[in-house]
Amino acid sequence: MMNKKGFTLIELMVVVVIIGILAAVAVPKLFGMIAKSKASEVGPAAGTYVKMQQAYVSEAVAIGNWAIIGYKAPGTANATTNFTYSGFVTGGTDNTVALSGGQTDAWTAANNTKLNECDKGTNWDIDITAGTSGSAAGEAEFKSNTKCADLTPNFTTIGK
Repeated sequence: MMNKKGFTLIELMVVVVIIGILAAVAVPKLFGMIAKSKASEVGPAAGTYVKMQQAYVSEAVAIGNWAIIGYKAPGTANATTNFTYSGFVTGGTDNTVALSGGQTDAWTAANNTKLNECDKGTNWDIDITAGTSGSAAGEAEFKSNTKCADLTPNFTTIGK
């Protein structure tokens, strides 16, 4: 009686097919998660900006540039590996803009590479306007805009 050890060719082929199916399902999910993890830095950076700008607006009843409100974007020279940040940097004689005039693109984040279906470029921004007639005097409203809602679903609620 001979003792056979090992796998048959059919068993090996079944294992290869199962691994192929798992790879076909898992790889796209993995790339989606990588893009979401890269985009996750945008929310906290924007939230910090909004909080600092709200504090400045409540004191000065004006919109201040990044330097005057004390905001520093993540990374070195307003850039990280994944994003470049920009926005309202100069204005007026004292680096402020009247709240009544508002400021579009007061804060922007541009992804440096394509993230899933989100093309390279400025895809997240925040606009500031004076509060509506029902709000307190000197109150600002922040409108966040994104072209990449799938990556940062909560971005549109920043400042609300």
